[in-house]
Amino acid sequence: MQALGKLKLRERERKGQTKRWGPRQGMRGKNQNPIKIRDASVTVKAEWVTIEEMDFPRLSKLTLPGVKDPEDVVCCGTLEYYDKTYDRVNVKNEKPLQRIDRIFHTVTTTDDPVIRKLSKTEGNVYATDAILATIMCSTRSNYSWDIVIEKIGNKLFFDKRDNTEFDLLTVNETSVEPPQDDGNSLNSPRNLALEATFINHNFSQQVLKSDMKYKFDEPNPFVSEEEEGEVASVAYRYRKWDLGNDITLICRCEHDAVTQGPNNETQFLTIKALNEWDSKLANGVEWRRKLDTQRGAVLANELRNNACKLAKWTVQALLAGSDQLKFGYVSRASVRDSSKHVILETQQYKPNEFANQINLNMDNAWGILRCIIDICMKQKDGKYLIMKDPNKPMIRLYDIPDNTFDSEGEEEDDDEEDVKDVFQS
Repeated sequence: MQALGKLKLRERERKGQTKRWGPRQGMRGKNQNPIKIRDASVTVKAEWVTIEEMDFPRLSKLTLPGVKDPEDVVCCGTLEYYDKTYDRVNVKNEKPLQRIDRIFHTVTTTDDPVIRKLSKTEGNVYATDAILATIMCSTRSNYSWDIVIEKIGNKLFFDKRDNTEFDLLTVNETSVEPPQDDGNSLNSPRNLALEATFINHNFSQQVLKSDMKYKFDEPNPFVSEEEEGEVASVAYRYRKWDLGNDITLICRCEHDAVTQGPNNETQFLTIKALNEWDSKLANGVEWRRKLDTQRGAVLANELRNNACKLAKWTVQALLAGSDQLKFGYVSRASVRDSSKHVILETQQYKPNEFANQINLNMDNAWGILRCIIDICMKQKDGKYLIMKDPNKPMIRLYDIPDNTFDSEGEEEDDDEEDVKDVFQS
């Protein structure tokens, strides 16, 4: 009887062990995909102090309704006109994607001379549209990202870190089966991000007429003399929002091009490229077969697989006040070659209509931003970091030492050179 009791106890222990270790053992099973642990965008140091943890369900309930239209403070830069012949591109009349050698500036907030000047007289919260879109769409993100926040008196500056991959476009981030990092393969998440960013840059410049230009009153603040004529078509609107309770936001927003509207009025465009990298892996959607007859299904698939990226593009277009959000469908010429691509189709939307289509609620987006601003405003002067947890639906706010990241600029490796090549292609 005693022996039977011990046997049952061992049996219970064994079952408990199986339960406890089941998922790990299951990873070895043939029919289960291994669960990949993603890396954080930045290593959390022991001396960093966690101030706040905000899970996505909580963030999804935040709202800041009634944010009024912004006021333009400064407008600068030069835009080229969209070439409407690209509206006639289709699968039977595809166009090769060209390599356009132009420089793209991705200057962070505190390195922007216009924002530095404005910070003396206008506003108390400062950011770029890319940074705001990342925060506002945080609940759609799966991959880790981080933003540095500096509090000086009653002012907040939102920045990206130096030599970061913050500006690279994610690919299939929200897919049921996102790309796996299996070394330096063609379709690793990082190589796909470099490819998507390269495509996006070249597409946005190829579809323009270089002989027609629209100039704002002020010149592009980032162009040096030696870069004259080599910079991408871009215009910047520095816009001011009153968020209530003495919070005034200044944000640098971007347009990619202009076009003439139906009544010959000037319309501003945000131009982006969706890219097909492997029709077999991308949930079986082959663009060449489906774009002509089932474009809605192709877009629905992109909305599933790239929900965060598309939401961020939409937020950026809304913040800038773009009249049209224009998408290009760009596919690899050959599945095994990530250097040659073809444009298969273009499509355009009004940003607010597209926002409704993808269930993007700007009241919630403003609510998330306002929540983070309010938490940071209560802190002492210093440096902070907000980071998306790489493996949980949550963002964390850390208090970090003032000298954190100061020496990063001296450490550049081949990976960072890859990123620079994309932005100065």
